[in-house]
Amino acid sequence: MRPDNGRAVRIGIGGPVGSGKTALVAALCRSLAGDLRLAVVTNDIYTTEDADFLRRAGVLPDERIRAVETGCCPHTAIRDDISANLDAVEDLEDRHAPDLVLVESGGDNLTATFSKGLVDHQIFVVDVAGGDKVPRKGGPGVTTADLLVINKTDLAELVGADLGVMARDAAARRGDLPTVFLSLVGDPAAAPVADWVRARVAAGPAGRSTAAASVPAEPAGRPTVAGSVPAGHEGRPTVAASVPAGHEGRPTVAASVPAGPAGRPTVAAPPGHSHLADSAGAPPGDEPRANRTSLPVPAAATPSDADLLAGPSPATASSGRLDVPTNPADAAPAQAPSGGGTAPVDMSATTDGAG
Repeated sequence: MRPDNGRAVRIGIGGPVGSGKTALVAALCRSLAGDLRLAVVTNDIYTTEDADFLRRAGVLPDERIRAVETGCCPHTAIRDDISANLDAVEDLEDRHAPDLVLVESGGDNLTATFSKGLVDHQIFVVDVAGGDKVPRKGGPGVTTADLLVINKTDLAELVGADLGVMARDAAARRGDLPTVFLSLVGDPAAAPVADWVRARVAAGPAGRSTAAASVPAEPAGRPTVAGSVPAGHEGRPTVAASVPAGHEGRPTVAASVPAGPAGRPTVAAPPGHSHLADSAGAPPGDEPRANRTSLPVPAAATPSDADLLAGPSPATASSGRLDVPTNPADAAPAQAPSGGGTAPVDMSATTDGAG
């Protein structure tokens, strides 16, 4: 039943700690081993506990079981950085050519989901011992998994969980996505889950290995940059078409530069040098005035009280501007007399009549 494209169907199994993921994997291996060639990848943070359990149970030959020690939150290795799991899956495919690879996540919370770059489908497992409110709480694991398994139904009466409430809330959260109630005590073969898995394998790998075909073709002369599509985002439109030919992969800022007259780009002046701006590229109304300068005013050119009382000069009165000399030497202050004396004060400029 192996698909013609050369890789196995990959199904991820996630859920909280203690929900029965590993026991479900073992049950599926027993049920499907007669029909399918299987391989399993397990995830634990610091140990190989789940892989060791499967080996002791003898559900598959040891070489078909791989353990990944994530060293971090389990969802990181199945969603954010899938490299360790993907390496394990592809190595199993190369060595054993399985029809199906089951990837079991380490125990996590209701937000745990698998990257679509790692698996084709995902099963999310919760159990009644966590309370009948769990499906109502939602989270991506509950609401988006291809199959929700509510496990350990044999414990419902013992923990006071209402299976009817869980069924109602799961349907409200998941819409048309299927939910299965399961007790491995009463059904060691996990028959409804095994049937669902068989149907997924018969359908093939869900196009994950050929996702590049769904990316729109680029215009002539603008090839797609192969590494520009992040893992898990295959099939989303690429924006490489906006990059000029020969510059693929290089960001363009041409669209952010306002055009000046006759298509000339604006030449921005360095900070503090606005008088150097290119007038040909300035927006209408902002062209620098002819002959305008931005010379700094010398500190010694500040007018004295006597200058202010004497009134503006004819040039200043006509122009409305203070006539400031541009040569600092012309505005040099008077030097104090030698010998430490005090400079004489001209009292002729006073206007109060005293004198």
